[in-house]
Amino acid sequence: MNGPFYINGWIGEEASLIFALVIGVAFGFFLERAGLGSAKKLAAQFYGTDMTVFKMMFTAIVTAMIGLFWLDLFGVMNLELVYLTPTYLAPQLIGGLVFGVGFIIGGYCPGTSCVAGATGSLDGWMNVLGMLSGILIFGELYPLLEEFYNATPMGELTLDDYFQLPSGVMVFVLVMVALAGFWASGKIESKTPSKNEFKS
Repeated sequence: MNGPFYINGWIGEEASLIFALVIGVAFGFFLERAGLGSAKKLAAQFYGTDMTVFKMMFTAIVTAMIGLFWLDLFGVMNLELVYLTPTYLAPQLIGGLVFGVGFIIGGYCPGTSCVAGATGSLDGWMNVLGMLSGILIFGELYPLLEEFYNATPMGELTLDDYFQLPSGVMVFVLVMVALAGFWASGKIESKTPSKNEFKS
Protein backbone atom coordinates (compact mmCIF):
# COMPACT_ATOMS: atom_id res chain seq x y z
CA MET A 1 0.00 0.00 0.00
CA ASN A 2 1.36 3.40 -0.92
CA GLY A 3 0.04 6.96 -0.96
CA PRO A 4 -1.83 9.01 -1.89
CA PHE A 5 -4.45 6.63 -0.46
CA TYR A 6 -7.51 8.30 -2.03
CA ILE A 7 -6.16 8.49 -5.57
CA ASN A 8 -4.96 4.89 -5.39
CA GLY A 9 -8.38 3.77 -4.15
CA TRP A 10 -7.26 2.57 -0.71
CA ILE A 11 -9.85 4.80 0.97
CA GLY A 12 -13.20 6.10 -0.26
CA GLU A 13 -14.67 9.59 -0.30
CA GLU A 14 -16.32 9.19 3.12
CA ALA A 15 -13.06 8.04 4.75
CA SER A 16 -11.15 10.90 3.11
CA LEU A 17 -13.58 13.40 4.66
CA ILE A 18 -13.09 11.79 8.09
CA PHE A 19 -9.31 12.04 7.67
CA ALA A 20 -9.69 15.71 6.68
CA LEU A 21 -11.83 16.41 9.77
CA VAL A 22 -9.40 14.69 12.14
CA ILE A 23 -6.38 16.44 10.62
CA GLY A 24 -8.17 19.81 10.71
CA VAL A 25 -9.14 19.44 14.37
CA ALA A 26 -5.61 18.34 15.26
CA PHE A 27 -4.13 21.26 13.35
CA GLY A 28 -6.36 23.73 15.18
CA PHE A 29 -5.58 22.11 18.54
CA PHE A 30 -1.83 22.38 18.08
CA LEU A 31 -2.09 25.95 16.81
CA GLU A 32 -3.96 26.89 19.97
CA ARG A 33 -1.54 24.99 22.21
CA ALA A 34 1.33 26.88 20.57
CA GLY A 35 -0.36 30.16 21.47
CA LEU A 36 -1.25 31.07 17.89
CA GLY A 37 -4.84 31.85 18.79
CA SER A 38 -3.62 35.17 20.19
CA ALA A 39 -3.50 38.18 17.87
CA LYS A 40 -0.87 39.76 20.13
CA LYS A 41 1.48 36.82 19.67
CA LEU A 42 0.88 36.71 15.92
CA ALA A 43 1.38 40.46 15.47
CA ALA A 44 4.57 40.33 17.56
CA GLN A 45 6.43 38.62 14.69
CA PHE A 46 6.05 41.76 12.57
CA TYR A 47 7.70 43.76 15.35
CA GLY A 48 10.49 41.23 15.82
CA THR A 49 9.55 40.60 19.45
CA ASP A 50 8.29 37.01 19.15
CA MET A 51 9.14 34.83 16.14
CA THR A 52 7.17 31.77 17.30
CA VAL A 53 4.91 31.81 14.23
CA PHE A 54 7.84 31.86 11.82
CA LYS A 55 9.66 29.10 13.71
CA MET A 56 6.62 26.86 14.04
CA MET A 57 5.41 27.16 10.46
CA PHE A 58 8.89 26.80 8.96
CA THR A 59 9.47 23.73 11.16
CA ALA A 60 6.18 22.21 9.95
CA ILE A 61 7.03 22.93 6.30
CA VAL A 62 10.55 21.50 6.52
CA THR A 63 9.39 18.43 8.47
CA ALA A 64 6.67 17.69 5.90
CA MET A 65 9.11 18.28 3.03
CA ILE A 66 11.73 15.91 4.44
CA GLY A 67 9.11 13.30 5.27
CA LEU A 68 7.57 13.39 1.80
CA PHE A 69 11.02 13.27 0.17
CA TRP A 70 11.99 10.07 2.00
CA LEU A 71 8.54 8.48 1.62
CA ASP A 72 8.77 9.07 -2.13
CA LEU A 73 12.34 7.79 -2.26
CA PHE A 74 11.35 4.51 -0.56
CA GLY A 75 8.22 4.11 -2.70
CA VAL A 76 5.74 4.68 0.10
CA MET A 77 4.34 7.93 -1.36
CA ASN A 78 4.12 8.66 -5.07
CA LEU A 79 4.63 12.41 -5.29
CA GLU A 80 3.72 12.35 -8.98
CA LEU A 81 0.12 11.78 -7.87
CA VAL A 82 0.04 14.56 -5.26
CA TYR A 83 -2.00 17.55 -6.41
CA LEU A 84 -0.13 20.84 -6.72
CA THR A 85 -1.91 24.16 -6.96
CA PRO A 86 -0.99 25.68 -10.34
CA THR A 87 1.11 28.83 -10.23
CA TYR A 88 -0.35 32.06 -11.59
CA LEU A 89 2.43 34.51 -10.79
CA ALA A 90 0.82 37.96 -10.97
CA PRO A 91 -2.52 37.23 -9.24
CA GLN A 92 -0.82 35.14 -6.55
CA LEU A 93 1.70 37.90 -5.84
CA ILE A 94 -1.16 40.39 -5.46
CA GLY A 95 -3.09 37.88 -3.36
CA GLY A 96 -0.05 37.38 -1.12
CA LEU A 97 0.24 41.14 -0.66
CA VAL A 98 -3.45 41.44 0.28
CA PHE A 99 -3.08 38.47 2.62
CA GLY A 100 -0.04 40.03 4.31
CA VAL A 101 -1.71 43.40 4.79
CA GLY A 102 -4.80 41.70 6.21
CA PHE A 103 -2.61 39.63 8.53
CA ILE A 104 -0.91 42.75 9.90
CA ILE A 105 -4.14 44.72 10.31
CA GLY A 106 -6.30 41.91 11.69
CA GLY A 107 -3.61 40.06 13.60
CA TYR A 108 -4.70 36.66 12.23
CA CYS A 109 -4.34 34.46 9.19
CA PRO A 110 -7.40 32.41 8.11
CA GLY A 111 -6.43 29.36 10.16
CA THR A 112 -5.55 31.19 13.34
CA SER A 113 -8.67 33.37 13.12
CA CYS A 114 -10.77 30.18 13.17
CA VAL A 115 -8.75 28.90 16.14
CA ALA A 116 -9.29 32.18 17.99
CA GLY A 117 -12.99 32.18 17.12
CA ALA A 118 -13.37 28.61 18.39
CA THR A 119 -12.02 29.71 21.76
CA GLY A 120 -14.56 32.55 21.98
CA SER A 121 -12.33 35.42 20.90
CA LEU A 122 -14.37 38.34 19.55
CA ASP A 123 -11.56 39.65 17.34
CA GLY A 124 -11.13 36.11 15.99
CA TRP A 125 -14.82 36.02 15.01
CA MET A 126 -14.55 39.44 13.39
CA ASN A 127 -11.65 38.17 11.28
CA VAL A 128 -13.62 35.06 10.31
CA LEU A 129 -16.56 37.30 9.32
CA GLY A 130 -14.21 39.47 7.26
CA MET A 131 -12.74 36.39 5.58
CA LEU A 132 -16.16 35.00 4.68
CA SER A 133 -17.27 38.42 3.43
CA GLY A 134 -14.16 38.64 1.26
CA ILE A 135 -14.88 35.20 -0.21
CA LEU A 136 -18.45 36.24 -0.97
CA ILE A 137 -17.40 39.52 -2.58
CA PHE A 138 -14.73 37.77 -4.66
CA GLY A 139 -17.27 35.20 -5.82
CA GLU A 140 -19.64 37.94 -6.92
CA LEU A 141 -16.91 39.87 -8.71
CA TYR A 142 -15.23 36.81 -10.24
CA PRO A 143 -16.59 37.39 -13.79
CA LEU A 144 -14.83 40.78 -13.77
CA LEU A 145 -11.64 39.34 -12.26
CA GLU A 146 -11.46 36.06 -14.17
CA GLU A 147 -8.99 37.27 -16.80
CA PHE A 148 -6.56 38.56 -14.17
CA TYR A 149 -7.19 35.50 -11.97
CA ASN A 150 -5.90 33.25 -14.76
CA ALA A 151 -3.08 35.57 -15.90
CA THR A 152 0.63 34.57 -16.07
CA PRO A 153 0.10 30.80 -15.73
CA MET A 154 3.23 28.75 -14.98
CA GLY A 155 1.65 25.34 -14.39
CA GLU A 156 2.33 23.05 -11.42
CA LEU A 157 5.70 24.55 -10.61
CA THR A 158 8.07 23.35 -7.89
CA LEU A 159 11.34 24.91 -6.74
CA ASP A 160 13.46 22.00 -7.95
CA ASP A 161 11.81 22.25 -11.39
CA TYR A 162 12.24 26.03 -11.51
CA PHE A 163 15.92 25.95 -10.53
CA GLN A 164 16.52 22.68 -12.41
CA LEU A 165 18.05 20.99 -9.40
CA PRO A 166 17.65 17.40 -8.15
CA SER A 167 14.94 17.23 -5.47
CA GLY A 168 17.45 15.99 -2.87
CA VAL A 169 19.65 19.03 -3.44
CA MET A 170 16.67 21.38 -3.13
CA VAL A 171 15.60 19.69 0.13
CA PHE A 172 19.12 20.22 1.51
CA VAL A 173 19.15 23.88 0.41
CA LEU A 174 15.78 24.57 2.05
CA VAL A 175 16.86 22.87 5.29
CA MET A 176 19.92 25.13 5.35
CA VAL A 177 17.70 28.16 4.67
CA ALA A 178 15.45 27.10 7.55
CA LEU A 179 18.38 26.71 9.95
CA ALA A 180 19.68 30.14 8.90
CA GLY A 181 16.18 31.55 9.43
CA PHE A 182 15.96 30.06 12.93
CA TRP A 183 19.35 31.53 13.81
CA ALA A 184 18.42 34.94 12.39
CA SER A 185 15.04 35.00 14.15
CA GLY A 186 16.74 34.23 17.45
CA LYS A 187 19.11 37.15 16.90
CA ILE A 188 16.20 39.46 16.06
CA GLU A 189 14.35 38.47 19.24
CA SER A 190 17.43 38.89 21.42
CA LYS A 191 18.07 42.40 20.10
CA THR A 192 14.48 43.60 20.67
CA PRO A 193 14.30 45.50 23.98
CA SER A 194 10.54 45.02 24.51
CA LYS A 195 10.51 41.29 23.83
CA ASN A 196 7.49 40.53 26.00
CA GLU A 197 5.39 43.54 24.99
CA PHE A 198 3.11 41.70 22.59
CA LYS A 199 2.98 38.32 24.29
CA SER A 200 -0.37 37.07 25.52
